[in-house]
Amino acid sequence: MNNSRHNEPAAMSISLGDIYFVVFRHKWKILLLTLAGLVAATGYYFKRQPPYQSEAELFIRYISDSRNMSPTDDNSRVTSQMNVGQGLMNSEVDILNSFDIATQVATNIGPERILAKYGGGNDAIRAAVEIRKNLRVAPSQQSSVMHITYLHPDPALVQPVLNEIIRTYLEKHAQVHQAIGISDDLLTDQITQLRGQIAATDEELRIAKTNAGIIDMADSQKSYSEEVSRIRRELFQAEAELAGHESLVPAQAQDTRPTNSIATNAIAATPAPVKLPSEITEQYQTACTRQAFLQKKENDYLMDSGFTPENNLVKEVHAQLAAVIQTKQDLEAKYPSLTDLPVETAAAPAPGLPTPVNLLAALPLRVKILQQQLMRLQSDAARLDEAEARINDLLRKKQVQESSYKYFANSLEEARINEALGPGHVSNINRIQQPSPPYKDFAAFYKKVCLLIFGGLGAGLAWAFLIEFFLDHSVKRAGEVEGKLHLPCFLSIPDLGQNKRAVKAAAARRQLAAAQPNGDSPAAAGLVPATHDLEANAWHINHALDTHYDALRDRLVLYFESINLTRKPKLVAITSTNRGAGVSTIAAGLAASLSETGDGRVLLVDMNREHGAAQQFFNGQPSCKLDDALLSDKRDHAMVKDNLYVVSESSHSDQLTRVLPKRFATLVPQLKASDYDYIIFDMPPVTQTSITTRLAGFMDTVMLVIESEKTDREVVQQANALLSKSKANVSAILNKTRQYVPSRLVHDINSKM
Repeated sequence: MNNSRHNEPAAMSISLGDIYFVVFRHKWKILLLTLAGLVAATGYYFKRQPPYQSEAELFIRYISDSRNMSPTDDNSRVTSQMNVGQGLMNSEVDILNSFDIATQVATNIGPERILAKYGGGNDAIRAAVEIRKNLRVAPSQQSSVMHITYLHPDPALVQPVLNEIIRTYLEKHAQVHQAIGISDDLLTDQITQLRGQIAATDEELRIAKTNAGIIDMADSQKSYSEEVSRIRRELFQAEAELAGHESLVPAQAQDTRPTNSIATNAIAATPAPVKLPSEITEQYQTACTRQAFLQKKENDYLMDSGFTPENNLVKEVHAQLAAVIQTKQDLEAKYPSLTDLPVETAAAPAPGLPTPVNLLAALPLRVKILQQQLMRLQSDAARLDEAEARINDLLRKKQVQESSYKYFANSLEEARINEALGPGHVSNINRIQQPSPPYKDFAAFYKKVCLLIFGGLGAGLAWAFLIEFFLDHSVKRAGEVEGKLHLPCFLSIPDLGQNKRAVKAAAARRQLAAAQPNGDSPAAAGLVPATHDLEANAWHINHALDTHYDALRDRLVLYFESINLTRKPKLVAITSTNRGAGVSTIAAGLAASLSETGDGRVLLVDMNREHGAAQQFFNGQPSCKLDDALLSDKRDHAMVKDNLYVVSESSHSDQLTRVLPKRFATLVPQLKASDYDYIIFDMPPVTQTSITTRLAGFMDTVMLVIESEKTDREVVQQANALLSKSKANVSAILNKTRQYVPSRLVHDINSKM
């Protein structure tokens, strides 16, 4: 019956039927713990009535934290609650819950009033402990609101105490977040000192500016920078003009006195220059003068005016200059002797324009003056840079002093405002709700009562499920056999001892009672106790289980038909994992049920050493062996009823476990050749040393009896593994099952009785 599908692990799941089974199986545990919770809730209801309480709410807009007297220190700050989140609110909760506040409140209200409902006394420390114990502070998770609740048995006391707690907290808040030791006199002294320091710094700053000859540092630096830039531009322009005019004026005539006869002869040999028309020379010199004028004008546009080459005026001058240069070059190409004309022979320049000779004489002086001005300005700028460091230090010093002055002035003004408003006033904390009138919170009280009741129920359910799914690993229902053990379950047999079904069972254990040679009864022969002597023909095992044995018989027959096993006899072994599981009873009941169908014979072989299936019948021969039962002329002694034969193969010899497998192998051909329809073997429990595992391979099927709520799942899996190694087809019978769930709630047909 085993296959690979049965060896796959099942997914962990809990069905509604599982819940019903756990609840009804452990109903007394659940009811007991529920009753305990109900008793605890009743005691709590009568002995722990809710005290009176008063509630208030505070809104903390921000936290103003000043930790020392330096306004430039980062520890002096104002922190917005919207930015810091829940951390700062928790700090305020700690301040409210501090023992100092509780002690101050107890002292102000009076310890005897606080302790009047707690046994009396005048101990301020004990009263502070009671205040802290009954104070509830809860900051809101999504806002800056703090909820404060105070509880006390005296309705006349809760509201005044909560008022005093809030007032003391506001004072404590101001002390914690303000600078330590600051007073009005100290603030006034600091302001006076800062005034004198600011005046002294102003005087030093004035002297430094006077010595540097400046009024404003930024304006002076800008003025020097602009003046230096202007002089540099003029200097560059003058140098450019000087270079341009030097290129136009021809060099002075050199000393032409002959130094020797050769030179004199050379000069004498030089031909006289060609005389040019006067209009040509005037036109050429006018072009030269015009070129110089246009070059100066273009330089003025580019250097002084700051025009770019793309400017229209610059482009126009540049075009005129190009035309003049082209005219000059044309004349020089046509009359080469024009380049040798002396300057003084040139025509006078246009009216209002300086001659090249005058410009050449004035430009060097202009360049020199501009260079001297530039050096003087650079020297003044260097002195200004030296004075800048001192002036900047004084300006920074003055800025710090003014910042400190404003800080202490504001602090003094705030202190005077707080003094005018009275003690306990904090501007950043507002009361959203004043302490409410005293009342009892029965909603929270009833929640606790219900929690005790349902807590007992929950504990009972938790205990039941803990036992069922983690502590108790025994097999309890037929569904577990197939779902968790992966074994096909033939039948689920109920426990007759549950719900007074034992009255349906036999009054005593029926044992084999065979007639003795002398005709005495088994009791007289000392084989069984006298009280166990049974009537003849009382061979039934238990009438209450007849229907279950018949059902087992039918399923066995259908199983053989499903696998097309038609030969006779069919060998069936019944075993278990432990003694007392009901193997012998089931084997006897199955054999008896099989013998009642048709004319086929059924042989029951008792393989147990004591109290086996053979002991369950009357008129059998316990001394009849399996060999004799296979012979038709000797098996009459083994017949206990029509078509039912019982033999015993058990022995008290220790050699049985070694001899029986070998002997059984020789009997297999005889068993298969016999005229029995079924041969039922009552096998010993499966262990590592039992003969069951060695004989299982000879059987057509092996039925493993599992005792409900006693046989562990792991033991069944181990037994199944041993039997599977013998190549046996294993199926299961769940015996002594108990029905806890009402029939109308049972969803498993195998669990119905």
